[in-house]
This record gives sequence, structure tokens and C-alpha cells, in this order.
Amino acid sequence: MLPVTVLDFEQLHRLRSGAVLAGAQPALFRITGPGALNCLQGLWTNDLLQPDEGAFTYGALLTPKGMIVADGWSLRTGDDLTLVLPAAARDLVATTFLRSLPPRLATASEISATTTALHLLGDAAAERWPVLPLGRLPVPGGVLQGETSAGSFLAAVPTHGPFAVLLLGTPEAMAGVGSVLQAAGMARGGSADAEGSRILAGWPALGAEIDERTLPQEVRFDEHGGVSYTKGCYTGQETVARLHFRGHANRQLRGIRWHGDRPMDDTILAGDKSVGRIGSLLALPDRVLGLGIVRRELGPRDRVTAGGARAEITDLPFSAADLEG
Repeated sequence: MLPVTVLDFEQLHRLRSGAVLAGAQPALFRITGPGALNCLQGLWTNDLLQPDEGAFTYGALLTPKGMIVADGWSLRTGDDLTLVLPAAARDLVATTFLRSLPPRLATASEISATTTALHLLGDAAAERWPVLPLGRLPVPGGVLQGETSAGSFLAAVPTHGPFAVLLLGTPEAMAGVGSVLQAAGMARGGSADAEGSRILAGWPALGAEIDERTLPQEVRFDEHGGVSYTKGCYTGQETVARLHFRGHANRQLRGIRWHGDRPMDDTILAGDKSVGRIGSLLALPDRVLGLGIVRRELGPRDRVTAGGARAEITDLPFSAADLEG
């Protein structure tokens, strides 16, 4: 059986038109040193220099052949960077930094044990979180620092993302921030809310839609602004650029919608032909939605057999029609 995230109608309503505060447990790395920006610029798929200070960007670390090692977020504060990456990639990322960052120019320190991450979810989250002491709101793609009596914190707003706001700070500072947000009417959520938000947004996850053979363009990096084609060289850039300028990905991340039985395995068939695999499942009271990597020939409204059950391919992110139709 595939792992399934389950949401009831109340949780779904909160994510669509409410505001939810959910904890996160990513791997957090701080990159410091006189060459931190330039060194990471040579490893990250997105441009870290052009947006200037206070930038919040989505991107990935790649193998030399262009496969994703870990996708995540970069927060630039001054000449230092904080990376928010999947916990499952912690050891591999640490090894990558140890091998690739020259110690006299840049050092990567894991700060997961001393830093707490919170996600603000839901379409109304932006209406509630300005009660925090920031002075002004970060623009999409921006980072600002706030202060509480328990310490400072960072607030970042993505241009595209499975969350509305990312907050980072010490456990003490985040406890105070959480209390302020809940007093302002933000509901406390959990891992199901965060995972449901990710799936509804059509955002890939390491270990689900992303594996050791996945290229950035196969999992909507172009749509998410996760790749720069003008920044110059970085590890894996040759494969990514060649695919962009001279070809196309043979697979793509798509939504899947079931109205009947829940899928029993990860296979996706068109007739008798294998055309992909299911990565993530979201069970709602009246239907099941999922994310899958499928052949590029398959488009919205194409019928398939997914996990042994009849299903339909959809565009991403999931629309109101996918949830109500």
C-alpha cells in the first residue's frame, strides 16, 4: 500500500480559504565565509547573486549528470545563506558540502538542532501573519528579520511554493511567534496539513516524486522558477541546459484524480502500457488526488489505470474543479 495523507473537509477548507500554522522538520544548513555566495552559486540551480541581499529562492543541488540530490530553499542574509532542505537528504548534502566547499572560502554548518522551522499555510495566511514584529512585509521572493523578546527570526515569502510563509528562528523565538499567530486566529495544524498543501500545489518531494534519476525539468522546476538558464556554470548545468535548449523531458509531473477506488500500488497504465508511477496520495472524504511522474504524451483529462483503479490525469496545481467537480 502507498502512504496516504488524509484530510477531512474542515482541514481542506482551512487550506483553501483559511490560515494554518504547521511545524516542519527540514535539514537546515548555514553557509558562511568570504566565498559563501560564490561557492554555493557553483552548486545551486538558481541564481543566488542576481537577486541581491534578502532573496528567497527555490533550487536544488545536482549530481554532475544533472540528477537532483536535494531540492529546497535558500535564504540570503548579507553574504551568508541558510538552506532549507529535505531531512532525508541531510547526510548526502553534508557529504556534498564537505567535498565541494573549500574550507578557506566557505563552511557549511548544520543548524537543525538549534533552529525551528514553521510553515504558514492557506490562502488567508498572509492576512494573519503581519501581526508579527517585522516592520514591513517581505515581498514575494524576499526575506526579512524580525525580533521578539526571546530572539530574532527570519520570515520568507516564496514567489511560488507549497506554503505562504516560512519562519525560522530559535525554538524559544518560534514558540513566541506561534503564540502570537494563534492569538491572531491562525489554526494549529500538523504534518497532514503541510503534506496536503504540498500535494495540492503540485510540488514534488524527495523520496516521492524525486528520486536519484530525476532531472529538474521533470518535476516542474521551470514552472516554479527553480532553474536559472543565464547564471553560468554549476554542477549538473550541462545536462540541464542541453535539455532546455535542445530537447525536452520525456517525463513530467502531473496530477491524478480518482473518484472511485483508492489505488493499491504505484503503477500507472495507459491500456496495457506502463506510462509512469504514483508518488504521493491525498485522500479527501469524496475522492483521492495524487501526484505522479508520467510520460510527456499524457495530458489533462487523459484516462489511465493508476494503482489498479480508474483515474484521470490533471494539470497542476489542482484546481477548484478537481476538488469539487
